[in-house]
Amino acid sequence: MPWSDHAIWWHVHPLGFLGAERAALPPDEPPRHRLPALADWLDHLVRLGCNGLALGPVFAAETHGYDTVDHFRVDARLGTEDDLTELVERAKSRGVRILLDGVFNHVGRSFGPFADVVRKGADSPYADWFVPEGDDFRTFEGHRHLVALNHANPAVADHVVGVLDHWLDRGVDGWRLDAAYAVPRAFWRTVTDRVRARHPQVWFSGEVIHGDYTAYVTEGGLDSVTQYELWKAIWSSLNDANPHELAWAFKRHNALLDTFAPQTFVGNHDVTRIASRLRDSRQLAHALTVLFTVGGIPSVYAGDERALQGVKEEREGGDDAIRPAFPAGPAGLDPGRLPVERLHQTLVGLRRRNPWLVRARAQVHTLGNAVLTYTLTDPAGGAAVAVGLNFGAGQATGSVPAASWQRAAGDGDVDAVSGTVSLAGAGWCVATAPEIP
Repeated sequence: MPWSDHAIWWHVHPLGFLGAERAALPPDEPPRHRLPALADWLDHLVRLGCNGLALGPVFAAETHGYDTVDHFRVDARLGTEDDLTELVERAKSRGVRILLDGVFNHVGRSFGPFADVVRKGADSPYADWFVPEGDDFRTFEGHRHLVALNHANPAVADHVVGVLDHWLDRGVDGWRLDAAYAVPRAFWRTVTDRVRARHPQVWFSGEVIHGDYTAYVTEGGLDSVTQYELWKAIWSSLNDANPHELAWAFKRHNALLDTFAPQTFVGNHDVTRIASRLRDSRQLAHALTVLFTVGGIPSVYAGDERALQGVKEEREGGDDAIRPAFPAGPAGLDPGRLPVERLHQTLVGLRRRNPWLVRARAQVHTLGNAVLTYTLTDPAGGAAVAVGLNFGAGQATGSVPAASWQRAAGDGDVDAVSGTVSLAGAGWCVATAPEIP
């Protein structure tokens, strides 16, 4: 199995997490050396059972980090390249992989080549890095401050390859490619092929919200994409007490697993936190159970392991609540939410003990008005995991194939003789067996 099949990411938005200023520092101000503080969270990450640190934007930007102005320079609000290198080295010493967030669909208006075009117009050597549109240039989804790159220009591909290689040479392991869905797949194929020739172990995950997920792997050369379909089905099915929606999403997810392992999540820096999204707090366990049992490469958004609240709003500053500043270390987190962290540890531990789950298909056995049961089986060795979820308030039962089931987590139970799954109201259960006969 490639290293990425064993990855479980802890995802951080550094500018928010470290309490950085909202806008870029004036050029005459010294850097704020905040990045090394993230190393103080590595023990926390490892205690959760994660083995990867997925960083949001760390490069020089105008505001929130997704308006990059220099891909080769660490944002002064976070520190310097030496600070990033130190963080990478300390992570490596703990066996923790590093994923960087690369924004290559668009740039901030202060991006050097674009600023040169604004000054010189057609005389700029970067004039064809951007696409004129009306009296301005093409932008990303109507955001004037985010100028779209011209991906038909080979010089833009050269720039992106140079950035990816530069930071991979410095020890990072992979890249999340922001807004990958907005970039032509042929561009990604050109870039990823060139980078893999030099860094064959690199892992690329693209942010794909909608569209043909598989095509970004087969045509674009990515390794994975963000599984927004499953994310939506998890919280929506729980809120509506509709297990049929989740079962339908499993069919789509199983089909994706024929080609690649999607990046799965119940929270990230762009969406309302799962603890705020769910109407019944008891069902947080259900959401996490799905995340850590179905196939894919899971990630935990920092703070979700303590059930942090936060609602995304569609307005300027609407991401602030889901990207808050964190205390200096894990000891500053709310101890009252520690049971949620222990639940994460239990389920991550289950995942680590059964790494074959990364590509396992969910087979549904019971699908009723309130109950969903499913199993996952290791095709190489026959080991199996069974899951029962009660979406309703009353007691319920379901079934899975009879096997020597042993409960691994949850408040329900699976009978080893009959395969009957017994669940209290809003109950759940995970069981394991050496094989299903």
